[in-house]
Amino acid sequence: MTEAWVRNKPGMASVKEMPLVQDGPPPGGFAPVRYARRIPTSGPSATAIFLTAFGAFAYGMYQVGQGNKVRRALKEEKIAARSAILPMLQAEEDERFVKEWKKYLEEEARIMKDVPGWKVGESVYNSGKWMPPATGELRPEPQEFLSVVIPKLGNPYPKMRESMEYKEDIPVC
Repeated sequence: MTEAWVRNKPGMASVKEMPLVQDGPPPGGFAPVRYARRIPTSGPSATAIFLTAFGAFAYGMYQVGQGNKVRRALKEEKIAARSAILPMLQAEEDERFVKEWKKYLEEEARIMKDVPGWKVGESVYNSGKWMPPATGELRPEPQEFLSVVIPKLGNPYPKMRESMEYKEDIPVC
């Protein structure tokens, strides 16, 4: 069927008779096509980020330095306080040592009374200089310590005190 018969009017007999009409660009041409990769620049620049990070680091290091100064001052204060009370602590220790030394000499005299030629308090070493005993013999006995502390604090374990009674017949090494 031809167009002429469908529309009931004379027309073309073939497609070849159609006028040549071709689509073209609009006047002035099309807009340019973006084919390159373009990432939008949003946010701070790399320089701004670097300067901010450097500023935070510098401030942190400044705070560390200030903390070190405070800590050093506290440490010096602690050392000064300890050296101020050191003579008092040493005097107390010397007093305790003299008491224990006298007890030790009395015990030595009692134990060695039958040994001929034994001199109480004389060193068995011939070094010529005095040294405090390093054996721990002159430390307070637990029984003596507990007999002072427990009455003040109250004994939470009353049976324990009975089992800690000092026995004279046990030799002390």
